[in-house]
Amino acid sequence: MALPQVDPSQYETQLAAKQQRMEQLFARFNPPAMELYRSPTEYYRMRAEFRVWHDDDDLDYVMFEPGSKHEKYKLTECPMVDRRIADMMFPFLEALKGVKELRARLFQVDFLATLSGELLVSLLYHRKIGDEWIEAVKPLREQFDIDIVGRSRKNKIVLERDFVFETLTINGREYHYKQTENSFTQPNARVCEQMIEWAIDATAGKSGDLVEFYCGNGNFTLPLAQNFRQVVATEISKESVRAAQVNIERNAIDNVAILRLSSEEFTEVLRGNLTTRRTAGVDLDACEFRTVLVDPPRAGLDAETVKQVQGYEDILYISCNPQTLAENLEVLCETHSIERFALFDQFPYTDHIECGVVLKRR
Repeated sequence: MALPQVDPSQYETQLAAKQQRMEQLFARFNPPAMELYRSPTEYYRMRAEFRVWHDDDDLDYVMFEPGSKHEKYKLTECPMVDRRIADMMFPFLEALKGVKELRARLFQVDFLATLSGELLVSLLYHRKIGDEWIEAVKPLREQFDIDIVGRSRKNKIVLERDFVFETLTINGREYHYKQTENSFTQPNARVCEQMIEWAIDATAGKSGDLVEFYCGNGNFTLPLAQNFRQVVATEISKESVRAAQVNIERNAIDNVAILRLSSEEFTEVLRGNLTTRRTAGVDLDACEFRTVLVDPPRAGLDAETVKQVQGYEDILYISCNPQTLAENLEVLCETHSIERFALFDQFPYTDHIECGVVLKRR
């Protein structure tokens, strides 16, 4: 992650530039007018990773120029991260500096914060850590009122918890999410709330059931369940599936089933080409899947999943990579037309763009 130049006076200018790039990239699909969803202009990022640079007895957070392992910035402030992270990260590093057991071969510090005020810090080492490290780090947990995880090669130490509970307010209702250390979560919580509200609005009035690929910890799954009779969602990550199950229970939602399958595997299951015990307890034959939600990684959808997605009447596509979205739309727009198109500014002051597309079968 490179260090963005956070300048609130330039926020609207950078957002307009993103909008222009998106409109040029997707002009060939003749989409409707783009919907824009803005980020807070400062203190917007709930998770962040920083390399630690050792210079004799000093420790600094550093970030590198994109594509470089040598051109580095030393951080003295960080207005892009959540206010709680920004307020504690430098005093925390100063506290680490004074304890040899904690600073020795430390190479990275990760932060995971929540709107609800929780904070988890992960310390990553190029050496084995154990009981001495635990005793040395305990005072910092109390001093900064945080949860701490230590990581080294094939070793993970959890003092008490390796997760936080986030609370997102969606159309006036609170949803509670377990977010686990070292697992994917949306980094910009305020924009995430807007994304979910947009997705709820985009699927309002749809009939039948929803099938979802790449559901993560249920970020979209749980709020969208209100619009459908049944939701069947898939995710390959064991930890994300565990978190999603916890989140279903915490939010008292009774019409969602989570299956631990890759998108490729689930595509084969839906086509009748694969049978697996992981679908036990879910009557897929009784489901009437008319709407599909996909939120793939940067690589986008593989060719077979694109073909599977084309079989549904309505498609909701959340993308973190406009280039691969455009590639997938080349095929999807053979059978579907774009009804809505949104830009979510998850990553202000950077080139990264998150967007959402709603497609309907012609």
